[in-house]
Amino acid sequence: MIKRVPYVTKTAEWMVIPYVEKRKGIGGSVLSVVDRNNGHDLIRNEGKEGGFYAPCSNSRVSNLLSLRTESLPSDSNEEPSSVVISNRNRCAVPATLYNSNNMEDFNKLSDDVSRELLLKEEAKKIWDDIQSGKALEDSSLLSRFLLISYADLKTWTFHYWFAFPALLLDPPATMVELKPASQWFSAEGAKSVAAACNEWRSSKLTAGAPFFVVSVASDAHATILPLKDWEASKGDNHKVLFGFYDPSHLPNNPGWPLRNFFALICSRWNLKKINFFCYRESRGFADMGLSLIGEALIEQQKSDWRDNQCVPNVVGWELNKGRKHRSVRLAESMDPTRLAISAADLNLKLMRWRALPSLNLESLFSLKCLLLGAGTLGCQVARMLMAWGVRNITLVDNGKVAMSNPLRQSLYTFQDCLGGGEFKATAAVKSLEQIFPAVQAKGVVMSIPMPGHPVLPEEEKSVLDDCSRLQELIDSHDVVFLLTDTRESRWLPTLFCANTNKITITAALGFDSYLVMRHGPGPFSSIHNSKGEDGNVLSGEMANLAMSDKIGGSRLGCYFCNDVVAPTDSTANRTLDQQCTVTRPGLAPIASALAVELLVGILHHPQGTYAKGDVNSSNSGANEQPLGILPHQIRGSLSQFSQMTLVGHSSTTCTACCDIVVSKYREKGMPFILEAINNSTNLEDLTGLTDLKTAANAFEVDWVDEDEDDDCVEI
Repeated sequence: MIKRVPYVTKTAEWMVIPYVEKRKGIGGSVLSVVDRNNGHDLIRNEGKEGGFYAPCSNSRVSNLLSLRTESLPSDSNEEPSSVVISNRNRCAVPATLYNSNNMEDFNKLSDDVSRELLLKEEAKKIWDDIQSGKALEDSSLLSRFLLISYADLKTWTFHYWFAFPALLLDPPATMVELKPASQWFSAEGAKSVAAACNEWRSSKLTAGAPFFVVSVASDAHATILPLKDWEASKGDNHKVLFGFYDPSHLPNNPGWPLRNFFALICSRWNLKKINFFCYRESRGFADMGLSLIGEALIEQQKSDWRDNQCVPNVVGWELNKGRKHRSVRLAESMDPTRLAISAADLNLKLMRWRALPSLNLESLFSLKCLLLGAGTLGCQVARMLMAWGVRNITLVDNGKVAMSNPLRQSLYTFQDCLGGGEFKATAAVKSLEQIFPAVQAKGVVMSIPMPGHPVLPEEEKSVLDDCSRLQELIDSHDVVFLLTDTRESRWLPTLFCANTNKITITAALGFDSYLVMRHGPGPFSSIHNSKGEDGNVLSGEMANLAMSDKIGGSRLGCYFCNDVVAPTDSTANRTLDQQCTVTRPGLAPIASALAVELLVGILHHPQGTYAKGDVNSSNSGANEQPLGILPHQIRGSLSQFSQMTLVGHSSTTCTACCDIVVSKYREKGMPFILEAINNSTNLEDLTGLTDLKTAANAFEVDWVDEDEDDDCVEI
């Protein structure tokens, strides 16, 4: 099993390659090396348990026992049997991983005393498996290994120490003969053994069993059996060999798996002479010239190996220079973009681990956000979105970077102002990519058609094209931020978002005050094709008005729901200083941060955009949500350093989101938009605001004389 400390980090796609080579005798020292070609994806929790190796397949190179990310479990509750998968290309080897949270814990694990205890613990597991017979059922248990590690995610340094526990024979085995299998067998016998090995390796049932018994009859017919069938392999005039997958390529040295194989044979069957078969391959098939057959003599052991409690001595820690652990720096060999992604995601993953287990990072990573306006608010919102892990951002703006912009608009520099200024949408995308190369940002240079800004007949086609393009952008994104300078520029996207029930967030600034709000869902539960539908379908949708039965109560209002006039040209007849947005510099970062936090709250609320508006009251009960309350409107004042949360319900006379306006848009489509652009009072007539103002002007108030006894007013 993979053992974990409370927080396990895995340096993904590094490959530690332990192998054994020795110039004399059986087994040898363990060496390890890290594959630097695949160092990326900092924290991952996926894959299978343990390491993998296969028989030697090249006369010049030993095969490698590899530990990759897919070797590690995705869930600490996974059962070993469900994750250890072997095939002919890789034989699974169980492992125990002790991964530390910090360098201090790693140093405690890697001191001499702790390492000795850990090694003895692993040796006891092997010994218990031998004594209980588990190793006969699953022979891969003989090759288990141990790894202690610490991944320094700040410096991208990986500290580790390997151990391959080997039970020691006392006195040790004596190898009296070792020769190629082709010289030990007759030609017919070598052919039969090779055929049996190929069949064993090709079967899904046996390919993952690295230890086996080879029985060769007097007629040279070879049979391969599992270890548990050793008794059945003994027959009259049968030659019996104990075979194993040998990863070593050396002609005079068997590989490391043989060590514990001898321990099992000595303990279970008390044999004094062992004929062993080092199985090796060439191009995926048995190679009797590369494979070895040897004979080893086992003397009487000093301790009673049949005693379950008498665990033999053990060795196996990798010999490192200065008796210190090994370290490898991966940063230089890793792709900078992948490094940036991993570093950016680390804070979010730590946030989920420490404070917010329900944090849905996948929804944030895949979210598509449309930012209408790339000015002071748009720049700040884009950066806040990236900090939350949002990767898909589209910015819409038709302005150019002016000399006054870089000081307040954080995505622009002085170079963007030169030559008449670069388009903000384009410059913002370049800046975002420089900040975070993995961002998928897009800039769209276009103006947003506005009511009260009439167009000439020859301009109508261009304006309608802009309307259609804006609608397509909204339809293709999950969230829309309204961050433009003027009130009327927010009307058309508000209408489109109400029509499609899109998550919509508005941020607006005064000199020392701000408003951040989320729009309520549109008046219809179904999303409509803006090209228009017949009256029967439209009347059917009218039954779904207001969404009040979705969660109970009235739906929340939009940016225009509290207005009693239609949006109109707010820049006409204004001097230059009146046209410029004048706000305190600290206002935009505050409002932008609140807008993004409001979005994250919506995404993690079970009712999403249909959630009721909360207020900052201890009695609201909304603190049960992981991220706290989810307000409808947030209004703040820097002059008072104050902030309040408000709730405003939708208005039946709203010029942007009421059912009358949305129905008319669904009925007439773009011609309705053009009418509103050329004459915004049409919206007042349509929604009944004109009648409301007429009725209000008709009120007559007759103030009672001060001498009257009752303080009252007659209307």
